[in-house]
Amino acid sequence: MNKYRLFAPGPTPVADEIALEMAGPIIHHRTKEFEKIVAEVRDGLKWLFQTKQEVMLLASSGTGAMESAIINTLNAGDQVIVVDGGKFGERWWKLAQAHGIKPEIIKVPWGEAVDPKEIETRLQTGKYRAVFVQASESSTGVYHPIREIAALTKGREDVLCVVDAISALGAVNLPMDEWGIDMLIAGSQKALSLPPGLAFIALSSKAWKFAESSKLPKFYFDLKRELKNIQTNQSAFTPAISLVIGLRKALEMMREEGLEQLFARHDRLARATREGMKALGLKIYAKVPVNSLTAVQVPEGMDAQKIYKILQDKFNMTIAGGQDAAKGKIFRIAHLGWFDDLDMVTVVGAVELALAELGHKFELGSGVGAVLKVLREKH
Repeated sequence: MNKYRLFAPGPTPVADEIALEMAGPIIHHRTKEFEKIVAEVRDGLKWLFQTKQEVMLLASSGTGAMESAIINTLNAGDQVIVVDGGKFGERWWKLAQAHGIKPEIIKVPWGEAVDPKEIETRLQTGKYRAVFVQASESSTGVYHPIREIAALTKGREDVLCVVDAISALGAVNLPMDEWGIDMLIAGSQKALSLPPGLAFIALSSKAWKFAESSKLPKFYFDLKRELKNIQTNQSAFTPAISLVIGLRKALEMMREEGLEQLFARHDRLARATREGMKALGLKIYAKVPVNSLTAVQVPEGMDAQKIYKILQDKFNMTIAGGQDAAKGKIFRIAHLGWFDDLDMVTVVGAVELALAELGHKFELGSGVGAVLKVLREKH
């Protein structure tokens, strides 16, 4: 039996140290012991989000935090701008419509990033209350220009910049306060190297003002209630205790590495993976690739799902395939979270073996060689 290797963009591998922390005896959440853990987590999350604001912990997937962003700041009938360049941009407007919000969708071709000028033109009408966008559109491997988008709303009190950073936070630099991001959202199962089950959301002072006038129904995802509780190192409802314990360790490990080194590692792994794929004669699907994952376009006539299947069946390795319009055309390799240099050598080598089996013509070892050249730069 081959060792199982996980290279999907969520969930990602859990670090051994984090798994061991979570394997300890369960404790009660209404105790001084747990409050001490939450206090450390609060400080660590502010550091990671690069904000002075509180970061709320929700026992949900990232989609729960996305929904909470809408129901806590907007009202039925509000008009918003949604950047839709993939499956998760699509999720924004579906969530908006479910709550009576009217989205104007900027449809971006899959594999491309949004042009901030398109958002700027719409904002000049003054009728929109928020801009919703992904930092990392993980269905396509695209990075949207968050700094430029946030700059469009930073000086305005009438419109929010809401960023889904679920597959970006911790892998790319997203300084919330400096850039003027009004709501920043993340999930546990990505760069934080935790299992699924926790979502995180931070609101700017402007977003909290919006929350004062929001009348949409809310109960479990009432962020004003969560804010009062987190300030006492508690949660409104039973939290995912073991995950919070693991989160403390994850944040400790990230702080030991440091933000600059953290982003540099993800950049190095991303560049190595992209160069490895290009050396095999494959194209990178995203025109502006994110450092969280690499989406790879296979040659005309080849089914990308076959590569996925070979890796799964022969090597016990999980990558990700394409979705919807990209199904069968691309495969996706993650490099966010608990990955290191030799992980990229491994996954690129496995892709080489799969391509060779499918009859793709290339020089065996060329992809791995390209990876090694990039990785050697740091030595």
